[in-house]
Amino acid sequence: MSTTLNDGRRGMSLVELLVVVAVIAALVALLLPAAQAAREASRRAACGNNLRHVGCALHGHLLARGRFPVGCLEWRAPGRTGKARCLAWSAAILPWLEEQGLHDRIDFGRPFDDPANAAAAATEVRLYRCPSADQGEAGTLAGRTDYGGLTGERITSPNNPEKGVLVHDRGFAVREIPDGLTHTVFVGECSRGDWPDGQWINGRNLFDQAYAVNWPTWEDELRSRHPGGAMVLFGDGAVRLMAESLDSRILAAACTRAGGEVSSSAGAAP
Repeated sequence: MSTTLNDGRRGMSLVELLVVVAVIAALVALLLPAAQAAREASRRAACGNNLRHVGCALHGHLLARGRFPVGCLEWRAPGRTGKARCLAWSAAILPWLEEQGLHDRIDFGRPFDDPANAAAAATEVRLYRCPSADQGEAGTLAGRTDYGGLTGERITSPNNPEKGVLVHDRGFAVREIPDGLTHTVFVGECSRGDWPDGQWINGRNLFDQAYAVNWPTWEDELRSRHPGGAMVLFGDGAVRLMAESLDSRILAAACTRAGGEVSSSAGAAP
């Protein structure tokens, strides 16, 4: 005598399995962009926080020395050797970024690329790196920075003499910035993995603005891996995302210290 057992269980049919797979794929397709957007928002916030620290360090230099740092001390053309030190503003403010030890390792009497400064120059400074740039740039430059000082703009006229604040061989007191700290960009993102001058110790870590933000050009410009714009630091310590769509006249005004323009609408809060 045979007995048939039926415990009420049955497997999924092929059609049902395909439906489940399709539903899961649809959910992943919906959730992945949201997760990516959340990660980018976090990276952008971290980038803005880096620039706020840089702003505090610039003001620390101002309080201690009576003026903001020189953008580049004794500029030297790329590829040339000589006694010109070509030291950057971003090296001068290290003590106010809690990097006094690194600052003390630099021989400021020698050029930035002198062998005596090689070990210090290769040291990574976390606050000089944008997390979003790390996701997309493959540069291997030691001691890299994703932030450069603004020497002015070439959108409306030649940048000669330099119209910005972080310029060559001159530091400015607040009274020498008549446009006001609130309306003047000091530092901005220049996230290029192949940027040979993108070292925090290198005095060529400067640029003037000639195109729209994130414009595809070989020149050093405001550019980032953030969608829609690049982060900038104003002289009063405010950090904003400078939009790609920003009117060129407003962008130019924000890059000058004494143009007589009002540029409070530049960018948007991060």
